[in-house]
Amino acid sequence: MAKKLSFIILLFTFLLSLTSPAVSSSSNTINPGINFWCDKTPYPETCKHHTNTIYGQKAYGTKRVSDFKKLVVEVAIDQSLKAQNHNKRLGSKCRNKLEKAAWFDCLKLYQDTITLLNQTIDSTTKANDYDVQTWLSTSLTNLETCRTGFVELGVTDFVFPLLFNNNNLTKLISNSLSLKTNASVASETNRYKEGFPSWVTAGDRKLLQSTSPPADVVVAKDGSGDFKTIKEALQAAADRSDGSKRFVIYLKRGTYNEKLDIGNNLKNIMLIGDSMRYVFITGSKSVIGGSTTFDSATVAVTGEGFIARGITFRNTAGPQNHQAVALRSGADLSVFYRCGFEGYQDTLYVHSQRQFYKECYIYGTVDFIFGNAAVVFQNCIILVRKPLDNQKNTVTAQGRTDSNQNTGISIHNSRVTAASDLLPVLNSFQTYLGRPWKQYSRTVFMKTYLDTLVDPAGWLEWDGDFALNTLFYGEYNNIGPKASTSGRVKWLGYHVITSATEASKFTVQNFIAGQSWLPATGVPFTPGL
Repeated sequence: MAKKLSFIILLFTFLLSLTSPAVSSSSNTINPGINFWCDKTPYPETCKHHTNTIYGQKAYGTKRVSDFKKLVVEVAIDQSLKAQNHNKRLGSKCRNKLEKAAWFDCLKLYQDTITLLNQTIDSTTKANDYDVQTWLSTSLTNLETCRTGFVELGVTDFVFPLLFNNNNLTKLISNSLSLKTNASVASETNRYKEGFPSWVTAGDRKLLQSTSPPADVVVAKDGSGDFKTIKEALQAAADRSDGSKRFVIYLKRGTYNEKLDIGNNLKNIMLIGDSMRYVFITGSKSVIGGSTTFDSATVAVTGEGFIARGITFRNTAGPQNHQAVALRSGADLSVFYRCGFEGYQDTLYVHSQRQFYKECYIYGTVDFIFGNAAVVFQNCIILVRKPLDNQKNTVTAQGRTDSNQNTGISIHNSRVTAASDLLPVLNSFQTYLGRPWKQYSRTVFMKTYLDTLVDPAGWLEWDGDFALNTLFYGEYNNIGPKASTSGRVKWLGYHVITSATEASKFTVQNFIAGQSWLPATGVPFTPGL
């Protein structure tokens, strides 16, 4: 009887070993569940190491890609928290102001990344797959922006290598982006009404269309308002009891020399000016002046749901100071209506998230619309200025670093033409629609008037053959004297789009899911082609 019992126990143990995953005491042994999922990502070894170390057996029973994606995001959160705690201690190691400036940007960017990663797995946000891809795309952009600051200031030799695990965190977020759950943007495109994309409430529509919208506070330099500075008005917005309610700040005529940072804690802020011809927010920070491009912005906004109307954002550093940003937006679901953006190199930094620009005027020379947002410009006037003698003009420099990022620049029903200072010397300078700042740069011009200044080649290399096969540059039904594509570049990544179906991927409706959020802003828009 004892022998029979022993045989049964041995048989049971053997069968159990066939049906149960092996649990190893060694951290180098990856269980088969993690192997299965991680092998579907671009960086499987990074995935296996970190996921196995933190979750081990938990990942084995994961049956849905959405569940495993959540685990990978949780791993990225764990690594980003460790990185941020490490990075905070590096401030005392900075040897000069330039290193300190780049380091300080990184602290803000890592903190924003931690917030976004947590947001993607927070069930209370009720996020769809498109939201999640947007926030993961932004997280990746933040890490790249951190790196760029050190590079452009020429201080990569000391503090930058000490930044904790930047490369591994980048790989973890890329892995998260690659795990797609097949949710469609289409589900977000059916809530369009009254000429506006639907992330805009009926109240916001009325505010934007009203000639004299009711304001929570008024700013006037002459003392006739509630405050003399915009910063004071923003502080009043921060102090309000309901931080989610739309807060309208009305700016009377004048030039406001202020550097503004409208952060994540300031959601649903609306700045309304008398007109872009009469209201100016101005600054002069630049890279040559010791700022990073990121921090050179006269106005920087990351607070979700930001809206501006009737304001000109200006950077007066001039072309000799190179990168000098007038406005940087990393605000999700942000809208700019009838606004002006004035600068030379790097005027408008569409840094990240989903953005929409309508009936705006944008002035610049080199890479003056740049960044890695998912952004659509509609009915805008793009005015190319006279650059420095040794420069070529490039309208766009899009910064997509991962093929799974849902980002790019779409310019629709707009106009590219010469500013008054370029007109007399038009034949002395070449002007291009864009150049590939990053590996997967993506930009399209659709139904846009291309004036005589545009070079027949259309697009310019960044550095030799860098990104020419991996970028996506497209033109669809453009008009004007330089709209012909017969002399365009022959790169693998350049496309003459002939299909309306293909072009429609870059419309407000499909590219930024605009019908789900723009109607609430009150900004008129065309959802399709």
